[in-house]
Amino acid sequence: MCGIAGIVRFDRTSPVEPPVLAAMADALWHRGPDDHGYYLEGNVGLGSRRLSIIDRKHGRQPLESEDGSVVVVCNGEIYNHRELRSSLIASGHTLRTRSDCETLVHAYEDDGEGFVSRLRGMFAFALWDDRRRKLLLGRDRLGIKPLYYHVGRDFLAFASEIKAILEVPGVPRELDAEALDLYLSLRYVPGPRTLFRSIRKLQPGHLLVWDERCLRVPRYWELPRPEVVPGSDAEHVERFAAVLEECVDSHLMSEVPLGLFLSGGLDSTSMLAVMTRLGAGRRVSTFAVGYEAATDHEEEANELSFARLAADHFAADHHEIRLKPEEFRDVLPELVWHLDEPVADPACIPLYYISRAARDHVTVILSGEGADEILGGYGIYHRMLGLERFHAGIGATAARCLAPMAAALLPGPKLQHYARLAGLPLEARYRGVSRAFLPESRDRLLGRAGGSRSHQLLEEVFAPCFAAAAGGSALDRMLYADVKVWLPDDLLVKADKMTMAHSQELRVPFLDHRLVELSATLPARLKRRGATGKVALRRAMRGIVPAPILDRVKKGFPTPTSWWLRRQLKGFCREVLLDSDSACRACFDISAVERLIDEHERGTAVRHDELWSLLVFETWHGVFLDGRLGPARRSALRSPGSAVAAG
Repeated sequence: MCGIAGIVRFDRTSPVEPPVLAAMADALWHRGPDDHGYYLEGNVGLGSRRLSIIDRKHGRQPLESEDGSVVVVCNGEIYNHRELRSSLIASGHTLRTRSDCETLVHAYEDDGEGFVSRLRGMFAFALWDDRRRKLLLGRDRLGIKPLYYHVGRDFLAFASEIKAILEVPGVPRELDAEALDLYLSLRYVPGPRTLFRSIRKLQPGHLLVWDERCLRVPRYWELPRPEVVPGSDAEHVERFAAVLEECVDSHLMSEVPLGLFLSGGLDSTSMLAVMTRLGAGRRVSTFAVGYEAATDHEEEANELSFARLAADHFAADHHEIRLKPEEFRDVLPELVWHLDEPVADPACIPLYYISRAARDHVTVILSGEGADEILGGYGIYHRMLGLERFHAGIGATAARCLAPMAAALLPGPKLQHYARLAGLPLEARYRGVSRAFLPESRDRLLGRAGGSRSHQLLEEVFAPCFAAAAGGSALDRMLYADVKVWLPDDLLVKADKMTMAHSQELRVPFLDHRLVELSATLPARLKRRGATGKVALRRAMRGIVPAPILDRVKKGFPTPTSWWLRRQLKGFCREVLLDSDSACRACFDISAVERLIDEHERGTAVRHDELWSLLVFETWHGVFLDGRLGPARRSALRSPGSAVAAG
């Protein structure tokens, strides 16, 4: 695990400057505090910051082929590296280390660009082929590890985090207005865009290939189209349970202490059950987060009692922390600095703090992330399937006519929004798990009446997903869209960035691509049945996971943000968003911002999602664009300077 960065200048006579490459790597110090390494040869530079997990003594990057003509830096874990190693040795290669990442070099020598299909794991890599003068960037199938890039007139720069690319002279810090529109709709920016106009994300399951003739971005993996494999429900569940256990087992490889984030929900408790069974009597270290509960609102967000129940049941070595509202307020600039691009999910903050606490005990941490996206766990699927039944029951024409009338009669913007959705087909209705601003309030904020491109922008993101999943059940089409959009651009961004902020590696066995591909073949009834999601997992864990956890209603990763923005953080919200120099005043209709604050404070509407989105954007703008919050933070996190030598 590490952070990677690099530059290729298009003119062979234009060398990469060592101080620039060092600055890029230093910006990633938190991702790899154990070691650093560089490859610098003329117009090509690769850098790495290392968090030592596998072959801690000898696995220093960059890693090279036997003759030095192929060089790689890699962030992540290759879970099938032992099998790859045996195959590579049998074909005549000499491996100098036990590092999982060294297998990439030799697999590329054998298979060219196609080698990436042999990898099982989470990864982002940069591989330089000096003979062919070719650069390959690659990202894992689900987007567990991040990779960003900038293509300028004279050079290509890439890194695990945007802040490293911004260290390169000539990379502009410019806001992408259309990406901002998408952010307001979704509370994150779907790839390949970022909120920086000239910086892109490499999409999951893709390569970026540059040589001196062209640049291309081919896809090497596609999520299988939803297609049910024959078999009884019992056979499907048995197969799912077996593959889940095999995936967890592969994710336990480590030479450093390892633990588990435990929420007390089904997903993390199932992970604890399997880890305990595989642990040969060793106690699993578990970590939970909750809130100081002075009111029912804060206590409602707590899940600590369920986490304790799970930990006690499986005899785990359990640790927990409690957060206060001021900790949400005080950490925001640091959190946004680590995120690089605004992700307005309040769950980032408890994840940030629990990772910090867990790092005192373990370096590698597992979580139950991903089960909801592959097995239909979110409540929104139930609501959307209800609208689908309504739409099918009365016919598309009748639904389209009745929906506006129903919306006019209902109180409140959210009920009205759902009524309007009832008149639309699923492909036009579903826009993922997470929403922030509804269309009317978004247009008020942006100061426009009609002529909005928001609908078209969202259509450009989601239409290809529904087209690719055509023919699947309504549930499977939604799951396909969420695996492609929400998962890599919200959930996995916060998972990676909040853990790596504390030099901690997060692993997500539910997103092993073999389990994801298997889940795509399960009948919809084994994913969601009525209000119950993750049916296959519940059946696999019946009699293993305690019944109060197995049968409880999903709560997600709740936070008391709504209550705090009405009480303890009320003044903070007004002060930040309505400041005379705020980015909100420059970018939005400030009267619309004031209206949102007033409505939430009075309790006439629930606006915490919108307000948190604006707070995160305001902080991001101050950190990365106007500099009000940025330089001090970058200086504080900079590691001691590291010299870069050529060769």
